[in-house]
Formats: sequence, structure tokens, C-alpha cells
Amino acid sequence: MEKLPVEPNPWQTLSGEVKMDTPWIEVSLHQVINPSGTPGIYGVTRFKNRAIGILVLDEQMNTWIVGQFRYPIDTYSWEIPEGGGSLNEDPIDSAKRELKEEAGIEAKNWTVLQTLHTSNSATNEYAIIYLATGLSYGESEPEPDEQLQILKLPFEELYERVKSGEVTDSLTVAAVYRLKLLLMEGFLIP
Repeated sequence: MEKLPVEPNPWQTLSGEVKMDTPWIEVSLHQVINPSGTPGIYGVTRFKNRAIGILVLDEQMNTWIVGQFRYPIDTYSWEIPEGGGSLNEDPIDSAKRELKEEAGIEAKNWTVLQTLHTSNSATNEYAIIYLATGLSYGESEPEPDEQLQILKLPFEELYERVKSGEVTDSLTVAAVYRLKLLLMEGFLIP
């Protein structure tokens, strides 16, 4: 299959100024000429980590999700185990750490399920979502600032909750729909 066509960048950056810099993100404001030739501004959030998500699946097609209050959206969220991985760390090592921390689970088999940009109109955040199988169980080790609940449920129930809009976390939605599609196409779980 041929790659999709790529056009050159039609944006012109006149200047940029960092407005906020934390250990996790940098927010900058840019003066630009947009593709129509008109001056404008553009805010960009650059992430200093990559997003890592893990869809866990056991032999009976059960999965685990993590519940926590998400400050930016001011609501409680159920999602696959996920977190940030250093750009200097192998993403699989980040995934293994996050799964152990959040759910107390270790996996023998790791498959990249999906990659994506989480919100490419305003951020550069890049995500890697793994499918983890061949599970062993222990105690979770959440970060001190995390209050997590862990819930085991059948994958088909999670799929229905995503489909109904009850579960809205972007990595979870992408992972669940991707795995459902693969299963419909005859994908064999490792």
C-alpha cells in the first residue's frame, strides 16, 4: 500500500514565546501567518513525556480498568492503565512500570496495539498503546498523589461501556475499538 500524500507546511512562524514550563509540559504562544496568509496566534503544548496505555487481557477475555478523578476535566474517569513515559526510556519499559504501579499486574506478552497523537491541533503528545497478555498478579504500587480504584471486567462489557459513551478516555477508546476490530478480523490473542 502506498503512503498517503504529504503536503509542505503552509504555516509561517513569526515568533514564539514560552508562557509556562513544568517538568511535564511546555506551553508556548506563537505569532503566525496561517495557511490563508492571515496573521494570527497559535498556542502549542509540548509534552515532555509520551503517553503510554495498556489494554490488559487474560485467557478468559477479562480486562482491568483504573478509576480516578481527572483534574483537567473535573470528573471521575475509568480508563485502561496508563501514564507518562520518559522520552529517554524505552516505551515498553514505561508500559511495564505503569501496569505494575497502577494494577499490580505483570505480563509476558506485549504487542503494540495502536499509536496515535492525542490532540494534534494543540499538542504534540504521542501515545503508544500496548496489549498485555500472559498475566501474573501482585499488589499495585500507585504514585503517592494517585487515588486509584481497579476494576476487573469482561472485555465485551468494557467495549459496551465505550460504545455507549460512558468511558471516554481517548487511549481507552482507541484501544478498545482497535482490539474489537482486530478480534472481528480473526486476530489471535498472544
